[in-house]
Amino acid sequence: MAKDNTDSAPSREQVLIRELAELLDETGLSEIEIEKSGLKVRVARAVQATAFVPASAGATVAPRVAEAAAVAPSDAAAHPGAVKSPMVGTAYRGPEPGAANFVDIGTVVSEGQTLVIIEAMKTMNHIPAPRSGTVKEVFVEDNQPVEFGEPLVVIE
Repeated sequence: MAKDNTDSAPSREQVLIRELAELLDETGLSEIEIEKSGLKVRVARAVQATAFVPASAGATVAPRVAEAAAVAPSDAAAHPGAVKSPMVGTAYRGPEPGAANFVDIGTVVSEGQTLVIIEAMKTMNHIPAPRSGTVKEVFVEDNQPVEFGEPLVVIE
């Protein structure tokens, strides 16, 4: 009869994997890799993007968010019309709180026109349209943190 390993103590590898998974939770990292004594272990968390609709936004914002969610941001990064964040910071869709957005889905933009502002290190950086076209997708909300390379909008 084969021995059942379910009652035995966890292996060195299992303990290491559990410790790395706990470290991911503690630090908020999405992936960690370690190599020690010939053993290489990589633990990654599946990151899932979700659309955020502020409670105060009402019905007028929900359709735009639903349209933007039609293409996942990870897929949009490969789109030839994707405008990606050139830095880590906080995205603002308008020039000041309460002001109209620079662009929305369907806005026709000219090359150089401001799409969003990204605040990084207390500096407001205007992100210009790299080409003229129509905004087909918007992936950021006002006052949303963004990462380097994260798609902001799609222009076709």
